[in-house]
Amino acid sequence: MGEASVIQPLPQSVLFCCDHNAVRSPMAEGIMKKLYGMRCYIQSVGVKNDLEIDGFAITVCQEIGVELDRHRSRSFDEMEDWGDDLSSFDLVLALSPASQRRALDLTQFYHLEVEYWPILDPTGMGDNRESRLALYRQARDQIIERLTARFGPAME
Repeated sequence: MGEASVIQPLPQSVLFCCDHNAVRSPMAEGIMKKLYGMRCYIQSVGVKNDLEIDGFAITVCQEIGVELDRHRSRSFDEMEDWGDDLSSFDLVLALSPASQRRALDLTQFYHLEVEYWPILDPTGMGDNRESRLALYRQARDQIIERLTARFGPAME
């Protein structure tokens, strides 16, 4: 049986996570905020916070009207410093295997849904600017497809 796409209601809060909070999870956070606006509280974190927001991620999101240049990378460990508690999120969407493991470790004590979305990691791939941008666009578009399959078309 194939994966039937069942549109589900928007949760009150979503946390995206990936390895560094520099490419996939900030893209997902920005895109989801653009698609669904203020109807949902949306944040993102990384397993580690050792990289700044990626310039290619900024560029491909600007192409669809999503501004990421003010994004500040943060880790799971820093969440509480920012006033967020993992247990307060309704849904954690992990975009990398390492972040899925970390989220599952951290959520074993909470009743919290963790879903894994295998989004392409475009970093370090492509041998010139255009091929790299194409890979980042592919990751961006995978995120958009996943979001609209899960939560329905964008809200006006």
